[in-house]
Amino acid sequence: MKSTDYFNLAAFIAIVETGSFRKAAARLEMQPSTLSHAMRTLENRLGVVLLHRTTRHVSPTEAGQALYAQTAPAFADIATAVEHINPFRQHPAGTVRLSVPRMAAAHVLAPRFREFSDRYPDVLLDISVDNGFVDIVKEGFDAGIRLGERVQKDMVAVRITADFCDAVVGSPEYFQRFGIPQTPHDLTAHRCIGWRQSSAGKPYRWEFAKNGQKINVTVSGPLMLDDFELMQQAALDGVGLAYSEVSLCNQYLERGQLVRVLADWCAPYSGFFLYYPSRRTSAALRALIEMLRYPLPV
Repeated sequence: MKSTDYFNLAAFIAIVETGSFRKAAARLEMQPSTLSHAMRTLENRLGVVLLHRTTRHVSPTEAGQALYAQTAPAFADIATAVEHINPFRQHPAGTVRLSVPRMAAAHVLAPRFREFSDRYPDVLLDISVDNGFVDIVKEGFDAGIRLGERVQKDMVAVRITADFCDAVVGSPEYFQRFGIPQTPHDLTAHRCIGWRQSSAGKPYRWEFAKNGQKINVTVSGPLMLDDFELMQQAALDGVGLAYSEVSLCNQYLERGQLVRVLADWCAPYSGFFLYYPSRRTSAALRALIEMLRYPLPV
């Protein structure tokens, strides 16, 4: 097989897996026009059409599906073989592309940026912050961070935080003006700061559980935000009640700037996990995993 055939097949596999020339180009760190040329060359050499192309989507033809089924596992084996030489490298190197929610970026990754960059100066962390669901394989990411309950079952998942617990909080001034809710149902009569997971997503329904009873409450109020820090600031200013992970509020609860209510209705749930498809591990990604792993080995 010619070296150009190897490149063209790698380009073909990336296009099939992402469903897009643009996304495949981002994964391979090259221009879409280069991939278009590679595909024309490959199809001309094989004498068959491998891809259905539209303005919005790219999908394999029957011949393309057959070629992908045979070549993708072989290329995965080659990638694994290449990774096996990493123990002989003095330092991990390369780019690690991550898709993470804003809370994980700010409170899990950001505090470790300096330590990681000092320890692994040849690794570039390329981080995309997105609260919505992201298909990391299709979008060309090496790994993602999400709550454990939201990680797909076919992924390798590594815990990087303890479990979380949510809290309903408000300022003392707010409770003086509007009273204290006794049950989750009472929240429908309160000014609540809504949270939208992403710009296109629906407003989040506040979740509660107690003695086996689960309640999801659709709240309303003067603000709808997609950032926990902004929600917290609005609660501090007395705008309304916020629904936030309790560790983010602790400093304000300890100072009395915020007051927590309905604590007995807030059950713990799985924390953040870093996850990835097993065939995509690299020395650089493994270095990041070992730094973030929770709890760290004694």
